[in-house]
Amino acid sequence: MLWVKCVRTALGGLAAVLLLAGAALLGTAAALPDTFYVSAGEPLTVASLPWVKEGKSRAGAAPAEAACTDKSRNVTLTVLGVPVKTVRTVTAAPRFVRVCGTPFGVKMFSDGALVVAFSDRYNGFGGQNPAKQAGLQLGDWILSVGGYTIRSNEDVSSALQAGGGKPLRLVYRRGGQQHTASLTPVLDNTSGLYRAGVWVRDSGAGIGTLTYIDPETTAFAGLGHAVSDADTGQELALLSGEIVPVTVTGCRRGEVGSPGELRGEFLPGSIGTIQSNSATGVYGLYTGDCSALELLPAAHVQSVHTGAAEVLTTVTGSKPQRYAAVIERINLTSAEPNRNLLLRITDPALLEVSGGIVQGMSGSPILQDGALVGAVTHVFVNDPTRGYGILMENMLPPDS
Repeated sequence: MLWVKCVRTALGGLAAVLLLAGAALLGTAAALPDTFYVSAGEPLTVASLPWVKEGKSRAGAAPAEAACTDKSRNVTLTVLGVPVKTVRTVTAAPRFVRVCGTPFGVKMFSDGALVVAFSDRYNGFGGQNPAKQAGLQLGDWILSVGGYTIRSNEDVSSALQAGGGKPLRLVYRRGGQQHTASLTPVLDNTSGLYRAGVWVRDSGAGIGTLTYIDPETTAFAGLGHAVSDADTGQELALLSGEIVPVTVTGCRRGEVGSPGELRGEFLPGSIGTIQSNSATGVYGLYTGDCSALELLPAAHVQSVHTGAAEVLTTVTGSKPQRYAAVIERINLTSAEPNRNLLLRITDPALLEVSGGIVQGMSGSPILQDGALVGAVTHVFVNDPTRGYGILMENMLPPDS
């Protein structure tokens, strides 16, 4: 009958609407972090998700968490009155930092020797590669050879010569796990030295941008991502390191398919020591004078919104300038912490000089509404006007 068909059609349409609504609510819940930091007395509103509201407490009910000594409480967030997720809010005083945007040089020595290439050794019986035969792969970290701790490329060679061609106990790290193997070097008849058939690297250097300095502790942060090996992409395991002043001498303009880059010169002297190399940046203690740098609050993630922003960066000399940009998208729960923000450069002056974002600008502060909201981390190879950024809350130390 016609009316039965109409009812079935209506019910099918209603079911589809309910499924879409459910999916939208689940998507919203997934887009919300488990914890938010808020200022005292500040209600929780998420600027990038304006349809999400803080649910009202039931009349006569007081949250048991109100008396917690850690000044935190549970908050239920809703969409059109429908609960979507309960999150934890932690009351924290606003954090003020000195905003940089200045270029700096990174000099790092690694904890171990990184395997970056193999080289077969040839003799009368054909090619041999002791390192491959021992099970080594590109990106492995050699920690010790024959009982000798490896701190440099030279340490590897010395350990091989000391073994006199005998099988040596090899300790290496792969993917965070430590492994052992037996390595038997071969004699290179040309040089008279024992070889393992492997190229290793024990240090790294480059140019980036300082993001902020804590005026109370002199702790600094820069880059917004780890310092990694150019050949293997492996994050360098830090043994020691320092940062040095840099003057930018030129800029190779970015083009579609070819990222640009800042060119600079390391200047004499050290301005800080590196204490950590992590997925969210390089961290350490600044030893220079930062008193002239602008003091700004570090924004909580919920206050960051799409729209107009500024990038503070240096493309010539050593003095940073502000350039107009737009935050196009915000991901509060990205699996990659340095890809929270989708950023587009709009300033004609910066586009003229650099084409947008270039290598060396990593760490450049992103400013919005008078606060430090994040830092530039990546450039799109197919569109140098756009790139990723990290939210500042993800770049601050955990106890901040």
